[in-house]
Amino acid sequence: MTSTVKNSTAIDWIIFLVSTVLMIFLLMYADEWFWLALPFSLTYLVKAQDMM
Repeated sequence: MTSTVKNSTAIDWIIFLVSTVLMIFLLMYADEWFWLALPFSLTYLVKAQDMM
């Protein structure tokens, strides 16, 4: 008896969009710190596209 659970990607898209907005904000006002949001943005983009 196997069951597959399809994870909702809505939360992944929301986290991606928020982290991308944060990354752009940091790039505009504190460009030496924008890389802190970069891993979140890229990771959740891949998760939202269900490639990971």
